[in-house]
Amino acid sequence: MAKYKFLEDLTSDVAFEAYGKTFEELLENTALAMFSVICDIKHIEPKKSIKIELSSDSREDLLYDWLSKLLSQSEINNLFLSKFEVQKINHLKLLGIAYGEPMSQEKSGTVVKGVTYYGFSIKETNTGYKARVTLDI
Repeated sequence: MAKYKFLEDLTSDVAFEAYGKTFEELLENTALAMFSVICDIKHIEPKKSIKIELSSDSREDLLYDWLSKLLSQSEINNLFLSKFEVQKINHLKLLGIAYGEPMSQEKSGTVVKGVTYYGFSIKETNTGYKARVTLDI
């Protein structure tokens, strides 16, 4: 099963679908898709880690907040991220860790300004979960 795929190219946005057997795996795979836009993710070493803690009102908000927090923490910590672990979700409270290395020009991709609500969705499927996410670039 694919982790994610990119959809039609929008002029100022990038849209993708991500998949996961579990909701936690879905969150990890949406992060992989987002950071594959931001950097050359295959060449980013998991040298440093960032702890991510958040709570939200719904699964949709949890996904949106997860991606937004990863984006802001990446900028604050000057890290390209390439590995994501959702360790625990309990009553819409998430505990996770993201790993990466210091940002460098040679490994940079497209600047992502933020996650948008355009076409944003999460669906439960026969094989797990599917999310559609659009990034403002």
